[in-house]
Amino acid sequence: MGGWIWMLIPAVVVGGGWVSDNVRSALKTRHERKLEMHKAAERRQLALDAANRPPEPVCGCTHHLAKHDKQGRCHEEVEAPTAWDTERKPLQYEARQCNCQQYVGPEPLGTVFASEIVDLG
Repeated sequence: MGGWIWMLIPAVVVGGGWVSDNVRSALKTRHERKLEMHKAAERRQLALDAANRPPEPVCGCTHHLAKHDKQGRCHEEVEAPTAWDTERKPLQYEARQCNCQQYVGPEPLGTVFASEIVDLG
């Protein structure tokens, strides 16, 4: 009776290690898949939010329409290079007015007033 128990102990130790490795690997794979699904759901939600947002009135100079006057001239200040090195890379910058001439983005809708339709008859 005692002889087969000594043979069973190494089998359980070796087999138990194999089982725990497989379970650990399966749980790691499951966790990675859950993370991928969560990231995909996040990206989908961000895409839906971006699709439902109206277009921003941003000029080609990257400034908002609010920074442009009625004639389209931009009133934002930008950093313009004033000195370059031998490889033509800017070394110094100076604040200057943005020189874009006209906003060409989507025009925001103004406030519209419509009187109620009344059936007088």
